[in-house]
Amino acid sequence: MSDNALAPIIIKRKKIVAAEGHHGGAWKVAYADFVTAMMAFFLLMWLLNATTEKQRKGLADYFSPTIPVSKISGGGQGAFYGDSVFAEDSLPHNTKGAADYPPEMRMAKGESGQNPVSGAKAEPGHGNMTGAQELLEELKARGGESMARLLDERHVVTRLSDAGLVIDIFERNDARLFEPGSTQPTPLLLQTLATVADVLKVVVNEVSVTAHVPAQPLVLAENNAWEVTTGRAQMAREALELAGLDPRRLRRVTGSADREPAVDNPMSLRNSRIEVTVLRDDY
Repeated sequence: MSDNALAPIIIKRKKIVAAEGHHGGAWKVAYADFVTAMMAFFLLMWLLNATTEKQRKGLADYFSPTIPVSKISGGGQGAFYGDSVFAEDSLPHNTKGAADYPPEMRMAKGESGQNPVSGAKAEPGHGNMTGAQELLEELKARGGESMARLLDERHVVTRLSDAGLVIDIFERNDARLFEPGSTQPTPLLLQTLATVADVLKVVVNEVSVTAHVPAQPLVLAENNAWEVTTGRAQMAREALELAGLDPRRLRRVTGSADREPAVDNPMSLRNSRIEVTVLRDDY
């Protein structure tokens, strides 16, 4: 018998291991959430570094869960330290809603864009406010950096009136315009008036200057509010002229004492202010 016949028979069994089951995509969702959170974190860090305290307060008010947004953000008692969106004299950048206008002003006017009622009389004051809005838009479009800097100041607000665009420069606890009870301006006021003069150079409208002071808590034997406001108005006029405003454009320089408070409390520091009004062409 041959050796080959006696050789043992070896049987090899190959174990085939099936591929592991699919783990699912839960890790992808978790990773996406992590990346989103990191992106939001770095965006927040960038915003904190790239914005001012005033802008951050405005952003916080915008995302506030209460509606309307907080009205205590600053001098204008409205969003982003401007006028309230519900104020009668709201600015274009704080635009009114359709509910703030009369029904006939919200109606479509056809292809011509004109009022379909022939000879209809315009609503009183509407044309005046439109002219003031156009004036503001022109200043915002052509004022450039000076206008942007002016609107960003916490002690400056703008509003529309029948006379035109009013630039209201008012005192705050942290932003004094005058030495107490005097006509001596602070560097802040002189700097602000220089910015106003730069803005006014882009238009040719006439200008009026009015000074105001808050009421005194007691009846004084000698109240010099008229003299103080008249002197402050004259000082503001001189500062505007020194900053480059053409003297021929000044129509009125007025001291109003404490007769026209800006807020309900007549003794509030907010009433100490200089109003520079850019008059409409037809005023």
